[in-house]
Amino acid sequence: MSIFKKLLASVGIGSAQVDTRLYHESFLPGDTVAGEVHLTGGELAQEIDEIYIYVMTHYERETKDQKAKENCVLLKYLISQPIKLEPGENRSIPFSFQLPWETPLTMGRQPVYLRTGLDIKNAVDPGDSDFIEVRPHPLMAKTLEAVKLLGFQLYKVDCEYNRQLGRKYPFVQEFEFRPTGRYRQRLEELELIFFLQPEKLEVLLELDKRAKGMLGLFAEKFNLDERYMRFHLRADDQHLTAEQLAARIGALIEQAIS
Repeated sequence: MSIFKKLLASVGIGSAQVDTRLYHESFLPGDTVAGEVHLTGGELAQEIDEIYIYVMTHYERETKDQKAKENCVLLKYLISQPIKLEPGENRSIPFSFQLPWETPLTMGRQPVYLRTGLDIKNAVDPGDSDFIEVRPHPLMAKTLEAVKLLGFQLYKVDCEYNRQLGRKYPFVQEFEFRPTGRYRQRLEELELIFFLQPEKLEVLLELDKRAKGMLGLFAEKFNLDERYMRFHLRADDQHLTAEQLAARIGALIEQAIS
């Protein structure tokens, strides 16, 4: 290859193309993601140092009274070691990896996507992005249904920066509910956070009590009106009905606000 052609390849002119094709596009946290990366050579041969997939999402962070979105890499998975792709060559590389248990659910407008890239020295990175659906784990789904049965309406789902509660990542996914039933006169809001692990689900509930009188307004101003609760569900709790779980959660709420 002439020096001129090598230069063209290094700056990404006539470069390789990448297309990631998933066998499935809907997952639970902890599921196996599988598919194939299809490579198509460009006009010139290129050395590809590595092929990788990022599992990406974003969260909101407040600084100086303004909110900004920050990207977060949930996982970086190496698919291939260095290879040489000839002009016009088609190559398919299968892959599979486990989706992190902490992957946020794609509810509301929360995105989760795979970003595939080719690491080509001194070249423009040819990439491909694929959005996926992340559904609630059965224990999560049952908890959400139980909270609904208690008369709470889900109105907001987002990922917020929180170093105190965040564990593996610097954010938590918050599920915010408004009371529409028996708790309407006693609570302003209910927030729920999930911490899913292979053998159990930890649930954090935050109750925002409705202010009453001057003492209540003082407590509300200084965030003294909030109550926190925590409970765990294990694999053998999947036999619980949503009604049974609602009764358990309802008892915790009554204990916290009484």
